[in-house]
Amino acid sequence: MTIAILFVCLGNICRSPLAEAALRAEAERRGLDIEVDSAGTGDWHVGHPPDPRARAVAGRNGVDISHLRARQVTGEDFHRFDHIVALDRENFAGLEAMRPAGARARLSLLLDHVPGREGEAVADPYHGDDSHFDASWADVTAGAAGLARRLSEGR
Repeated sequence: MTIAILFVCLGNICRSPLAEAALRAEAERRGLDIEVDSAGTGDWHVGHPPDPRARAVAGRNGVDISHLRARQVTGEDFHRFDHIVALDRENFAGLEAMRPAGARARLSLLLDHVPGREGEAVADPYHGDDSHFDASWADVTAGAAGLARRLSEGR
């Protein structure tokens, strides 16, 4: 049975597409049958590709995200996905507020899946330099590994 996961940040051009890519790579490595997507709570970048710096850090780590396009999270996503994973507390709160009655998706923060980092946010690298994107990549990779581990254990 395929498990569907949606990653959500603010604009869907930095952190959430990186998390999507990191989980795809980790799932492939582990042989997990999953569906992965990403979205933003805001609509400023709908239809745009990931930030060039996000594409660059993914590329440096062997992953191409240039085909991804930003979209805004919808109420239907709460019924389509098993897990909706926010990249920070602000977006988590926004998702909780828009969650429709009867939604099946479980909400979490990405770093909740990393022992010792529960409740932490993946810092938004948008206003930073390449080192900020490298730090975000490290965080989303750790989060993806922890989430994949939990999914493979059936949790």
